[in-house]
Amino acid sequence: MSDSQGPLWEVFVQKKAGQPFVHCGNLHAFDKEMALQNARDLYTRRGEGMALWVVPSNAIVASSPEDQGSFFEPSNDKVFRHPTFYPIPDAIKNM
Repeated sequence: MSDSQGPLWEVFVQKKAGQPFVHCGNLHAFDKEMALQNARDLYTRRGEGMALWVVPSNAIVASSPEDQGSFFEPSNDKVFRHPTFYPIPDAIKNM
């Protein structure tokens, strides 16, 4: 039996200009135009967003929790990524 709903798409919404896009759900659609229109109808009908991204679910690549140590550990040996050794002036309250 074939899938009559079309491929799965992930939907990301940007609430205001300059803010990051946030994953808000997914939907089925046969092409990108249909996915964008369905995302608009489902996820922004009450003015929750001003921009949308729709991405085919099979195009998303993610790391695995099992790979946490080996995947993220190499960045810990680069001290320049964590500038904790710089003096912070007293006038700077939050950094």
